[in-house]
Amino acid sequence: MNIQGIEYTELVERFGTPLYVYDGDVLLRTLSALSGALHPALEAFFSLKSNPNISVFATLLEGGARAEVSSLVELRTALLAGAEARDIIFLGPGKSDDELAACLEAGVYAIVAESFDEVDRIDRLAGERGVRQRVLLRINPAFTVRGSRLTMGGRPLQFGIDEALVLAAGDLSSRWRNAEPAGIHVYMGTRILDPDIIGRNTRYILDLADRVAAATGIPLEAVDIGGGLGVAYFDGEEDLDEKRVAECVNPLIEEFARTHPGTRLLMESGRFLTARAGVYVVSVRYVKESMGKWFAVADGGSNHHMAAVGIGSYTKRNFPVALLNRPHDDGAPRPWTITGPLCTPNDTLLKGAVLPPLREGDLLGIARSGAYGPSASPGRFLSHGFPAEVLVRDGAAHLVRSRDLPDDLLRQQHLYARTPAPTSTRDEG
Repeated sequence: MNIQGIEYTELVERFGTPLYVYDGDVLLRTLSALSGALHPALEAFFSLKSNPNISVFATLLEGGARAEVSSLVELRTALLAGAEARDIIFLGPGKSDDELAACLEAGVYAIVAESFDEVDRIDRLAGERGVRQRVLLRINPAFTVRGSRLTMGGRPLQFGIDEALVLAAGDLSSRWRNAEPAGIHVYMGTRILDPDIIGRNTRYILDLADRVAAATGIPLEAVDIGGGLGVAYFDGEEDLDEKRVAECVNPLIEEFARTHPGTRLLMESGRFLTARAGVYVVSVRYVKESMGKWFAVADGGSNHHMAAVGIGSYTKRNFPVALLNRPHDDGAPRPWTITGPLCTPNDTLLKGAVLPPLREGDLLGIARSGAYGPSASPGRFLSHGFPAEVLVRDGAAHLVRSRDLPDDLLRQQHLYARTPAPTSTRDEG
């Protein structure tokens, strides 16, 4: 099998395994299809948390994506990749003073505040620097989304300010001197595969924006409708159709943009833009039979791809997988359990995956692995470190992250040198 004409076996010869491979053409096609279907007033902000590799974001930046970041390193990544500060928003709970200061110094478009106390902190830090900073209030809505694989609102959460508290807060337009509440942010849930649900969420958020503005007096310079667009990983799931999403969302955006001509409208997307562009490649170290079941033990697993392992899921379901290095006609397929090199039974990439007879050295590709791979996995468990990452653009492979080597993992450790206790002496005279 190949990617843009390059055989995976060639990539493995050059870069080794385990290996993440990203298809730059898929990244750009996915962004183009989404942006082309959605109303032109709706701007796509890439959530770097889904894949913080600087070259992945730089590719999406070429296609017109903005940046949504949630840490100091993600902010620096976006800036180094070439993003304009006016196209960066910073969100997430528990922001440090250093992170807030970096936002102020960079002049990001908006900081998304998770509490009124955080607005107080932004106001203080901005005042110390003699600047004013636009703030979007993240609201925990009273409405609970249905059809989300992970609900991010409508229940007690560390995220955002409860809708009722915002609506009862009174005039917020002049409460702070240097922090400027200028709109709202709402994120309802993630991995949503039903366009109708996305439409209902959008309708609720836009209505909530008007209610907040009326109750608090803050202007609506920007409204962030979140995102949560899902991709199909498992049997029985279907990918979102961008045109169907547009049919549900665009009329709402059209009406809101008409009545709020000065409001910037934002949609966040991470998983949807990157998941289908990535393949996680592992090499089979050996195969074995245990109590009638066949296992293939690979050189990578949950330490690099916790999402595929499915820790926390009620039922283990498999990501798509393919044998990459040879034809599939070498014997009758059978169910295989594919595990990694870790000392835990939870290190199971695939369970009961139907594959041809496997042998040492075979290459397996876990598809749809471009989102929440290394960044959401315990890469230092057993000190194996993180894998290399490769981006393929225009038929050429580029190393975009070097794999961790033993010296890399040991460099930041410091051996404690115990000072010997002084020898006791006694006057014998």
